[in-house]
Amino acid sequence: MSTARLKMVGIGKSFPGVKALAGVDIEVGQGEILALLGENGAGKSTLMKVLVGVHQPDCGEIYIDGQLVIIQNPRQAQELGISIIYQEFNLIPFLSVAENIFLGREPRVIKGVVNWKKLYAQTKELLERVGLRHISPKSLVNELSIAEQQLVEVAKALSYASKIIVMDEPTAALNEEDTRRLINIMVGLKEQGMAIIFITHRLEEVGRVADRVTVLRDGRFIGSSAAQELSKDDIVRMMVGRDINDLYPERNDKLGETVLEAAGLNFYDHLKDVSFSLAKGEVLGIGGLMGSGSEHLAKALFGVYPKIQGTVIVEGGKPISSIREAIDAGVALVTDDRKGLGLVLNMSVGKNILMPTYRHLAKLGVLVNRTKHTDIIQKWIEKLKIKVHSPSVEVVTLSGGNQQKVVLAKWLEMNPKVLILQEPTRGIDVGAKGEIYQMMKNLTDEGKSIILISSEMPELLGMSHRILVMHAGRITGELLNEEATQEKIFMYATGGEVG
Repeated sequence: MSTARLKMVGIGKSFPGVKALAGVDIEVGQGEILALLGENGAGKSTLMKVLVGVHQPDCGEIYIDGQLVIIQNPRQAQELGISIIYQEFNLIPFLSVAENIFLGREPRVIKGVVNWKKLYAQTKELLERVGLRHISPKSLVNELSIAEQQLVEVAKALSYASKIIVMDEPTAALNEEDTRRLINIMVGLKEQGMAIIFITHRLEEVGRVADRVTVLRDGRFIGSSAAQELSKDDIVRMMVGRDINDLYPERNDKLGETVLEAAGLNFYDHLKDVSFSLAKGEVLGIGGLMGSGSEHLAKALFGVYPKIQGTVIVEGGKPISSIREAIDAGVALVTDDRKGLGLVLNMSVGKNILMPTYRHLAKLGVLVNRTKHTDIIQKWIEKLKIKVHSPSVEVVTLSGGNQQKVVLAKWLEMNPKVLILQEPTRGIDVGAKGEIYQMMKNLTDEGKSIILISSEMPELLGMSHRILVMHAGRITGELLNEEATQEKIFMYATGGEVG
């Protein structure tokens, strides 16, 4: 590391009733990757919003290349060479890659006339810098994979001639292969002299790419050290203020009879002759790379595809052919897109929890027992330790981990026999992960069954009794927990065979 590219000193920020930041210091050098870590609610997002001018600090100073700066808005931050890439992409799907990267800043021949040749040439150069040589600047964003869209966001940040890039959970939606690709891009940008602030909950990535680690907790600076000097346990202890032993609880060893059976599922090229069974009290892991078919399998089991070939049967009942039939049969789906599909963000926490149960609590669309629905909401807030000062607050104000708990609460209230968890810990901190894993253990102890669809191999290995691996719509491997390894899962996930 050479000179300090960015220093934030004594940053404080309060909101009504909440002290979000209390005298926080961070520093990142030219040609350095700083991992900024902390549980959800630790203050990371607020600190970065201060850096990019979304919030004004109550106290503290910001220095760029040794010069004191006052950043009053996001445009000024961009002019100072600061870019932020949020976890939720800020791209317009039906515009081209070039139009997205230079939106509002297109090179012009004369006023009002875009210089398309120059626009495409500049875009092509940026795409090459981020390893997207195969993508045309004219391609529509909605034609790209999630990983490619993530790299377009990086290209857009580079188009501002950025010196400091903040990456907020950039690998959260990526599989292992695409994560490795993005990490290589980050290392390349570092070698070009960029200062990168890397926010992640995947601690295994910290050792792979970060030069230094800074940890926040409860809005306060806890410490900063070279990444190679900290073990994973050290980082967890700094983040949560305690040791987290045995992140994955012991598996329930009392499996019962078959509770769900899927036979011959075929759905275009997405699912090809998929068959398996699920036992009572079992956690069945589903692994695979992006595009493997696991997402379509989750929807098929939940009755989203009424014309699918094959059958899904719960406890010998009739085949499921709709979402309502799936729910009535005791199947619940916790989707990987909690903000887009799992929650209504502008509704209250309480209303989100009650959503699937309204038809059981209401007559003619009117809630008839308000005391009962209040009791239900309070029960799940307490049981899942949802951090919220009132059930009436909008769910959008909660951290990622607490939003996920709200999604879990609304389906657990339905008392499902089979719970499909699709990327249940994506984008949440290690403390909340431990709580969700323990909840899964408790559910299986009660005789409920879980299908765990995850791109995190340690999670699959730590929680599953069996693991099915998918590739190109097919189940290519089945592994009992005691024989499963990351290498075997990856081999099956790429269509290979394990010797």
